[in-house]
Amino acid sequence: MEWITLILTVSIVIISFHLIFGKSQPSAPPCIRGWIPWFGAAFEFGKAPLHFIQQARAKYGPVFTVVAAGKRLTFVTLNEDFRAFFNSKDVDFEQAVQEPVYNTASISKDSFFKTHPTCISIIKGRLTPGNTAMLSAHLCEEFNDHLESLGSEGSGQLNELIKSVMYPAVMSNLLGRCNSPSSALSRQEFFEKFTTYDDGFEYGSQLPDMFLKEWANSKQWLISLLRNMVANAEDTLYSESYEKTLLQHLTTSVPDKYLPNYGLLLLWASLANAIPITFWAIAFIVSNPEVYKIAMDQISTALGDQDKKKTKVTLDDLQQMPYVKWCIMEGIRLRAPGAITRKVVRPLKLQNYIIPPGDMLMLSPYWAHRNPKYFPDPEDFKPERWEKADLEKNVLLEGFVAFGGGKNQCPGRWYAIMELHMFVALILHKFEFTLLDPVPKPSPLHLVGTQQPDGPCTVRYKHR
Repeated sequence: MEWITLILTVSIVIISFHLIFGKSQPSAPPCIRGWIPWFGAAFEFGKAPLHFIQQARAKYGPVFTVVAAGKRLTFVTLNEDFRAFFNSKDVDFEQAVQEPVYNTASISKDSFFKTHPTCISIIKGRLTPGNTAMLSAHLCEEFNDHLESLGSEGSGQLNELIKSVMYPAVMSNLLGRCNSPSSALSRQEFFEKFTTYDDGFEYGSQLPDMFLKEWANSKQWLISLLRNMVANAEDTLYSESYEKTLLQHLTTSVPDKYLPNYGLLLLWASLANAIPITFWAIAFIVSNPEVYKIAMDQISTALGDQDKKKTKVTLDDLQQMPYVKWCIMEGIRLRAPGAITRKVVRPLKLQNYIIPPGDMLMLSPYWAHRNPKYFPDPEDFKPERWEKADLEKNVLLEGFVAFGGGKNQCPGRWYAIMELHMFVALILHKFEFTLLDPVPKPSPLHLVGTQQPDGPCTVRYKHR
C-alpha cells in the first residue's frame, strides 16, 4: 500500500507540475496559469477581476489567457480586435452563455438553443425605437405614481430609492399592470427576493444551486412568481396587438414549458442594469454643480411649470434635454460591464496568436471605455464628449461597446436609454437632492453587468 500511495503521489506531482509549468503552444497567447491545478489563477482573479485584467494587460500585452476554475479565459483588449469578437464565425454567443443561463434560470440546454433566437427576435421587434414610443406614456404614468410614494421629503440610500420606483414601474410597463407588485408587503417581498437573486447572480451563473442555498431559493421563488405572471398575461385580452405587453408577445410566440424561466431572465435584464446606471447618472449629476445646473436648465425649459405630481414627459420633451441623455451615456461608459463573452468554436487568429477552440473569449467594456485614444481623460465624467454622437439617429461614440455588438447586441438598448432618460428627468424635476455621502467608487469585484457602488450613498430629498 505504501508503494501505491507513493506512486500516486509522484503521479499527482508530475501532472501538477506539467499543468502549472507546461509551456503553451508557440502560437498561443501568454497564459496566466496560477499555482494550483484546475483552480489556476481563480483565487487571485476572483479577488478583484477588473484590477486583475488591468495588471495582466500591462504585463502580458493586449491578448492574454487566464486559467481559472478549469476554464481558459482569453481576453482581447485592443479595439482593432473587437470586430472579430462580435462578428467572427469562429466564435459563438449562445455556446458561451448556455451554462450560465442554465445555472441562473434552470433552462435546459436543448430548450435554450431552440428557443433563445425566437425570444431575442421578439424582444428586438417589440423594443425598437419606434415601438418604445408606444410604451413611454404608460411608463411615465407609472414613474409619477411611484415617485409620489416617496413623500414630500426624506432621506435614504439613493440606490434603494431608485429601486422602490423603478422595480414596480418597469415591471408594469413590460409585464403588465396585473404583474406589478401592488401592496407594500408584496413589493417588499419581491425586493428582498430579487435583490438576493441579483446580488448573487454572478456567482450563481458559475456554481450549482447546492453551493448557494439562499440564492437558489430566491431563484425558485422568482420562477414561481413568473409562472403566475405568465398565467395572468395569458388571461388578459387586448383588442390590438400593439396593446400587448412584451410578456404577452412572448407567451403567444414561445410555446415552451420554460417560458417562466425566460421571463425571469427578461425581468433580470430589464432591472438589474438599469438600477445602477440610474444611480450613477444621478450621483454624477448632483455631485457636480456645473453639470447639475445645465441639466436642470434643460429639464425646466422642457417641462415648464407642469403639476409636479402628474408631470407628463413625452419623447419630444426628451429631445429637448440632450445634455441629460449625455450624462446617462457617460454614466454607462464609466460603469460598463466588466466583461462580455463568446466561445471560440474554431481556431481564431488575433494579432499574432491562434486562440484554440474551447477558450472563452472575453472583452471588457469597462476597460475598453478607458482607452484614451477614443475617450480622452477617460476617468473624468464629461457629458459633453457625447455631443459628437448623433444619439437621435442611434449613433454612439466610436469605441463604445457597453451594449455589445454584432447580431447579439443588447435587444433592449433603445428602451433602456429612453427609460433612464425619462426617469432621471422626472426625478430631478420633482425633487431637489443633497448628497450626504461622497459618490462611492465602483466595486472591482464584478464582471457581469453594470458596476455596483462600493459603499453607501445617502441622500436627502424634498419636493420642489
